[in-house]
Amino acid sequence: MTAPEKAALSRELADFLIELSIALHKHSMYPEGHPSLAPAAASVTRRAEHLFESRATLALGVARQQLVIEGVATDPKNPLLSELAGRLHRHHLGAVTFHRGLRVTEVVDVLKTLAAEAERTGQPLGLGAPEQLRAWDHVRLHPITYERLELLQEDDQAGALDEKGAKERGLRGAQLWVGLARAALSAEALASDDGPPPAPEPSMIAKAIDEHPKSAAYDQVIVGYLLQIADELKHTGGAEAAALRRRTSKLVGALQPGTLRRLIEMGGDNAQRTKFAIDATHGLAVDAVLEIVRAMADASHRTVSDPLVRMLSKLAQHAEQGTAQARPQADESLREQVRGLLQGWTLEDPNPEAYGTALHRMAAAAPVTGARSVWQQTAEPLRIVQTALETGVLGFGAWRAIERLVAEHHVGDLVDLLAVSPSSPDVGPLWTRITSPDVVRDLAATEPPDFATLDRVLPRLAVDGFEPLLDVLGVSESRTTRRGLLDRLTRAPRELGPVIATRLTREIPWYVTRNLLLILDGLPALPDGFRAAAFIAHEDARVRREALKVSLKVTAEREPALLGALRDADPRMVRVALSAALEDCPPSALPPITQIVHDQTVASELRVLAIKVLGRVRNVAALTALLEIVDGGKSWRGRPRLAARSLEVLAALMALAAGWRNDGRASGLLALAAASNDPDIRNAAVPKR
Repeated sequence: MTAPEKAALSRELADFLIELSIALHKHSMYPEGHPSLAPAAASVTRRAEHLFESRATLALGVARQQLVIEGVATDPKNPLLSELAGRLHRHHLGAVTFHRGLRVTEVVDVLKTLAAEAERTGQPLGLGAPEQLRAWDHVRLHPITYERLELLQEDDQAGALDEKGAKERGLRGAQLWVGLARAALSAEALASDDGPPPAPEPSMIAKAIDEHPKSAAYDQVIVGYLLQIADELKHTGGAEAAALRRRTSKLVGALQPGTLRRLIEMGGDNAQRTKFAIDATHGLAVDAVLEIVRAMADASHRTVSDPLVRMLSKLAQHAEQGTAQARPQADESLREQVRGLLQGWTLEDPNPEAYGTALHRMAAAAPVTGARSVWQQTAEPLRIVQTALETGVLGFGAWRAIERLVAEHHVGDLVDLLAVSPSSPDVGPLWTRITSPDVVRDLAATEPPDFATLDRVLPRLAVDGFEPLLDVLGVSESRTTRRGLLDRLTRAPRELGPVIATRLTREIPWYVTRNLLLILDGLPALPDGFRAAAFIAHEDARVRREALKVSLKVTAEREPALLGALRDADPRMVRVALSAALEDCPPSALPPITQIVHDQTVASELRVLAIKVLGRVRNVAALTALLEIVDGGKSWRGRPRLAARSLEVLAALMALAAGWRNDGRASGLLALAAASNDPDIRNAAVPKR
């Protein structure tokens, strides 16, 4: 049978993207007010209104040279669409979402914002203030923070390739994997300052995709990269391709079935899904191929013969675990059968139920028997403990079995057993053993830690049970481990506070200090008498930031900590201090805040935040500072005028309208703003309810 045709964009979607690309190009080429700009924005809006007749939302995923829309990646050789994707990518944007009700004024403002070339300004939108990306009611720009991401190095033996074309293909495969990791991992994980940046491990990427809230824009980007990787693996070879194949196969295998099905459903029509699955048979590992086939069958609402899938599973086991002679034959046979299945076999299951059950047992049997003996050794002491719990007698034999399970790292099995056992006073000593510090240390010290079991025993831990977690946190070299332990330690009881305070008096590395302060900040209450002032002057800004958050909770330390942070050289310290001042600003903080407002070298985001603080302070000095921002002097005719439009001017107008509308000087400037031709300036001069 012939291979399915490549899925392509519908005419309506292609026309919309082309209109958007042309309009953005005009806004980057012509000055504001040029007669060509308004018609271009109106044309984009009309195309969008036509699309919104059959959908409420339109999401564009952004790759380096391609856009992904409704599961279909655009042609990277199309100059218009490639330029549009490149411009959005340079702004560190992962997706753009349009919603029904889109207005021409919004399109004009979005195009004007995107037209600023990120490489020239040095301020990509995705790395700027979050409120700038949410400035419109019906358009949302989704950032991806990835500037510190590193490529996973998997094969030391992968040397330089001899052929230039092979080098370029290997580089493209590496770029595709990094792009997928950038799109999948959350901004918080990538932006953390705790030690070196993480490698994009397949399991980490899969977990991020599984846990990400359902979003069409996010799924578009992930599917686009998977489609490109499958196509790349079909045509490339070498060590780089082998590394990319292993990573992608691990990623597919680690995804939850529901997540994989959702991504397959997002991947275009049946032809597009089939092409993706066929490409996967050429490049991915056999277990990943089977996962994709199952997900594709579910997504396409087609019945694939269950016995055939079972026998393919059997082939997959032989391809992975069989003898040296059987592995290559089983591997090739499986791939040929899958390609034949995908190209036309969609029959209902013709086998009787009993025969299907027999096939299922055959497929479930492992080709080797080594694993069975391990299972029997584990199950034997577990059965002893289960019998003891059912009879209500934990004797010497039962405790010997318990200690054996603990020594062989089967604590999770014990927790599972206790979860289904009847509640009884006899299980109290068993819970005490499972939550003892040495067991907790073993759970946390393995690599990776057994977080699943830890989460189940965490609510039962005494204070001394948390100390092993603090020990592992201080010595672990894995950033993933430290991040997981931090998440759990911040949910510890307040009694852990004095233990942490004692550790902070020791000579410890900066990152351990930072982590301990972070845990303190997450506890229900700080330990009595604790002072974080000593850490406010720490040489590392990351320690100072966490110390500031703690000091702001201590009444006696709040004001001096706030004043010190406002003068700190670290912009993040200043941002935390300004955010705290929004809630309660002492009079002594007004001079440094006013200085931030007038300092042109300070980032616009911080100046706007400082202006908002002044707007909440009913103080003459604050009023004077706001008037200086808005007052643009006099025109050549001697008439008063407003300062040039900026985010700072808009913020100051809003502050004056909210708090000083009846002041004589403020009312005159607000009247000028109300008569302005700029709708944003007019809107800023209207007091908000």
